[in-house]
Amino acid sequence: MRSENKIYALIDVNNCYVSCERVFNPKLNNRPVIVLSNNDGCAVARSQEAKDLGIKMGVPLFQIKDIVEKHNVEVLSSNYKVYAEMSKRFHSILAEYVAPGEHEIYSIDECFLDLTAYEHKFDLTEYAQDMRERIAKWIGLPVSVGIGRSKTEAKIANHMAKKAKRFSGVCNLVSMDPKHKDYFFSLIDVSEVWGVGRQHSKKLHAMGVHTVQDLTRTEPRNMKRLFSIVMAKTVAELQGISCIEIEHAPPAKKQIISSRSFGQRVTDKESLSEAMSDYLQSAVKRLREDKSLCGCVIAFAESNPFDKNKPFYKKSISVSFAEPTDSAAVMNKAVMKQMNELFQEGIDFKKCGVILTCIENKATYIPDLLTDIESIERNEKLQLAIEGVKERFGDKKLAIGPCKLPNRGWSMSRGSLTRDYFSWEGMLTIGSETL
Repeated sequence: MRSENKIYALIDVNNCYVSCERVFNPKLNNRPVIVLSNNDGCAVARSQEAKDLGIKMGVPLFQIKDIVEKHNVEVLSSNYKVYAEMSKRFHSILAEYVAPGEHEIYSIDECFLDLTAYEHKFDLTEYAQDMRERIAKWIGLPVSVGIGRSKTEAKIANHMAKKAKRFSGVCNLVSMDPKHKDYFFSLIDVSEVWGVGRQHSKKLHAMGVHTVQDLTRTEPRNMKRLFSIVMAKTVAELQGISCIEIEHAPPAKKQIISSRSFGQRVTDKESLSEAMSDYLQSAVKRLREDKSLCGCVIAFAESNPFDKNKPFYKKSISVSFAEPTDSAAVMNKAVMKQMNELFQEGIDFKKCGVILTCIENKATYIPDLLTDIESIERNEKLQLAIEGVKERFGDKKLAIGPCKLPNRGWSMSRGSLTRDYFSWEGMLTIGSETL
């Protein structure tokens, strides 16, 4: 639905992973800090100080070792459990500012709010500043807020709030003088527009469309012909016409992927099976959180494609179920039966994973008349029992097989992992080094 009378805000945590680490370790403030990806491979989060040193997003750690050593850059492994908990608290705070249905969790560190109903009740810039102050006070995270007449405009406003100190963390394009807005838009490269991407920006540059202002002045119908309906909507949104509404619930997933590279090469079937089981159980957890059922599992394993001394090996298997299921035990048993087809002697495996496909809504699925309902109920009770133990005692206390045992060679390398600050063991105490 197109509308010219909407107002949206995008709230984004500044340098999210680094900011989460700084909440619990203030010694990291005002220092260059980077957080690494799985297996401590690449930089996926950087403090402003690290960005100022020229450290790029996604750069492999080995390529910046000289910079790290010269400038004493703090290097940390990703602490996903802590980031997820901080994200939950971030979103719960923002949900209190609007009515149900006006809040959208866009990502772990981004949130859209529909502020249309509040334009005449509050000064929206002050309202957004109150959000920033509350989030900083309650959970210690710095955020930027962009306000616009569409989601795309709110995204650009958020970019401006982050880049220019004059906005004090909140950029409100709705109340901004149109001449000032045109000026700022003329300074921002078109590649910064939400949904444009690197490939489209190259084509736009070739057409003479270099800035956000240039794109705003194009005709949506022409952009639809030259690109797609998505680009046409982007242009309309930049012109203040809202085409993308708040999503009240995330769209149902068509597939769920759980895959990682190993901490070290795997050469035996037992270790490969352990890793596969671990990734499968992670995928099933997400499946159940979505209240869905899976009709087919694809499992795959591969060697290092960049190893010039050995031929590349990759193989996959597919397991279908007569009745879609969300039982980790059922899926794990079926996949483990076929591990002989995946494993091959002499291969140094670098990665494996699973893809859950043929996903259906659990609430609306109707079993066949010949379905063994008793078996389904038994599997559900077992799954609930496992989940109950995990919820009470921790994720690593119970699993199918030995995959959660410590010091597995295939497990992800995280040599600079900080503690789980939300567990009893990791809770900060008086006299802690980080306090």
